[in-house]
Amino acid sequence: MFEPSQADVRRFFSQALQRAQQALPLEGAQALAAPWVLAHPAYHPWLSSEAAALQSMGQPAADAAFLHLSMHLAITEQCSIDQPPGVRQALQQLAQRMGSEHEAHHAAMECLNDVLRASSQQGAAPDGAAYVRGLQRLGQAQA
Repeated sequence: MFEPSQADVRRFFSQALQRAQQALPLEGAQALAAPWVLAHPAYHPWLSSEAAALQSMGQPAADAAFLHLSMHLAITEQCSIDQPPGVRQALQQLAQRMGSEHEAHHAAMECLNDVLRASSQQGAAPDGAAYVRGLQRLGQAQA
């Protein structure tokens, strides 16, 4: 299993922004990350260079920004492979009802956080079905 360091994650998002801004080809997961990085211009000062990204380590606002982008990327990857099963449809429905994929991702982050917190408290694997049910409830609540 690939476990990037905090520095690796910061370099990755910084490179994604720089390549996207320069209209350079995006490599691998950069293609999934770049739209989310571009959608958060408030984070660009921390992403403007690898040095800036690394120097911001330990700054609460920057740390939260990188976590936020990482969650966008995780949700995008979940949808691309529909794992846990049903997540793609649930998120699409939520996005349709909210009128924004971006806002649907933010709602999904809350569901994902709840599932991860429960998993940690129980010492068990995350409950993917509970995550999908939470997204479905949000999708229905937005109607």
